[in-house]
Amino acid sequence: MKLSKEEVEHVAKLARLGVNEAEKESFSRQLSEILSYIGKLNELDTSKIEPTSHVLDLSNVFRDDGVRESLPPSDVLANAPERENDHFRVPKIIEERA
Repeated sequence: MKLSKEEVEHVAKLARLGVNEAEKESFSRQLSEILSYIGKLNELDTSKIEPTSHVLDLSNVFRDDGVRESLPPSDVLANAPERENDHFRVPKIIEERA
């Protein structure tokens, strides 16, 4: 499949890429070669191949959730840079309007 310079310009515009004339020529040739190579896949008989979403069988490796005791506040706050009573102290990020 031969890709024209106009098609390359259109794709570049959609991708918001600035390309000069030399790049248009180069991209036209390179993309045409890529599309021709990919076109060879149409020659394969895939009628007996089952569709897959992933090449490997996947299984969930997460453990089941379970209820358990929380950490004591003193352990949780042990490495806190700043704390106030049993809470983390963080910088104020919302400004009040006058």
